[in-house]
Amino acid sequence: MKKLLTILSFCVVCFFNSVYAGMVEDVVQRGSLKVGLTPTYIPFEMTNKQGEIIGFEVDILRSMAKSMGVKLELISVSYDGLIPGMLTGKFDLIASGMTINQQRNLKLNFSEPFIQTGQTLIIRKDLDHKVKSYKDLNQEQYRITSQVGTTGEVLAKKYMNKAQYYGYNSEAEAFLEVVNGKADAFIFDETYNVIALHRLGNNKVLHLDQPITKEPIAFAVMQGDYDSVNWINNFLNQIKNDGTYNQIYNKWFKKMDWLKDME
Repeated sequence: MKKLLTILSFCVVCFFNSVYAGMVEDVVQRGSLKVGLTPTYIPFEMTNKQGEIIGFEVDILRSMAKSMGVKLELISVSYDGLIPGMLTGKFDLIASGMTINQQRNLKLNFSEPFIQTGQTLIIRKDLDHKVKSYKDLNQEQYRITSQVGTTGEVLAKKYMNKAQYYGYNSEAEAFLEVVNGKADAFIFDETYNVIALHRLGNNKVLHLDQPITKEPIAFAVMQGDYDSVNWINNFLNQIKNDGTYNQIYNKWFKKMDWLKDME
């Protein structure tokens, strides 16, 4: 009986090892890190004039691949195809400005957040003395815009439900309604608003940069792959301690030289 239990235990271990060895081990053996992303989230991942995918998160991924001693392979998919793509083995890692939430955590494991963002407001410049926060916009005379189906839309309807809300198919279209004086405020991701202020603001709008929400962004791997989560967390800790993270962050959030390479 004891011998039988030993054999069964050995078989169980072999089975689980054969099912999934872990993302990091697979990547090193293959020689490439396959990453699923949607390159439309400025400045995290986006496509420049030359058709190259660049951005804040992409530079972190390049540093990650270098630490593994492998090549980086970026796989562009629609945002709603990221989790299905991961679950069917199309890539090793999701890196697309993905916010940690409980629903996603039922299907994936997340690293520690490498940045925290949130929803902020863009307002017409002439409202500077009247509007200091989202609470001041919760009045019937104000017109609020955002992109349809986003957290911004949810928050506008929840916290500014007395105001008039207008949803648009693109964040740029909604933003420009405020620039052109057709709306009073735009609510969207802080990181987008910082960039759009420089690209599209035309000195006609202001950024209320106090986040209304806190949204931690992290890398995602297959559920149960705790060794890879541990490796990624150690990697993030290392680049934050050796100055690499700050260098990458400043490149994309403090400087705007890269804007000239965008369409």
